[in-house]
Amino acid sequence: MAYDRYVAICQPLHYGTLLGNRACAHMAAAAWASGFLNALLHTVNTFSVSLCQGNAVGQFSCEIPHILKLSCSHTDYLREAGLLVVSVCLAFGCFVFMLVSYVWIFRAVLRIPWQQGRHKAISTCLPHLAVVSLFLSSGFLAYLKPPSMSSPSLDLVVSVLYSIVPPAVNPLIYSLRNQELKDGIRKVISGVFLIKNNLPFAHNK
Repeated sequence: MAYDRYVAICQPLHYGTLLGNRACAHMAAAAWASGFLNALLHTVNTFSVSLCQGNAVGQFSCEIPHILKLSCSHTDYLREAGLLVVSVCLAFGCFVFMLVSYVWIFRAVLRIPWQQGRHKAISTCLPHLAVVSLFLSSGFLAYLKPPSMSSPSLDLVVSVLYSIVPPAVNPLIYSLRNQELKDGIRKVISGVFLIKNNLPFAHNK
């Protein structure tokens, strides 16, 4: 998304060349492959953890730090720590790439002479940056916070911020900014309202 907006704002005349079907397919495949590989490594490691303190996780989801609390093996911690370092490096690299893209975007936006154009460009970029920052910061806090900071209430808040809020907000950022989608939602809502309040129309439908 950051690269898409960088090209759209900073190099609009080259958008079709830089972001053709092949480039989009390569970026999507890289994102899916890296996410799948990361999840697979953590899943395989989680299933190899030897649990010696029961199997009840004190959380609404099976987050890795809570599963490791049930293990008494130092090897499990070391193995997972290595995987976490790889994951953090991957996420941090993506974040730096995104941040550099947005620095260039904001530099280009500040050169726009008319206020409405600046506002439109910034309002397009800031929600994406805010959600990704929330996801990464809460994820880092969930996985890298020291045990002394751990408490049930804090773990619950961090888990909600990490696993529920970003996916719930994503449709508002990526979809509802599209004018055609807004018009479609208005038509659906008005159609439901007509069906609800107009019995002959509902019967004919």
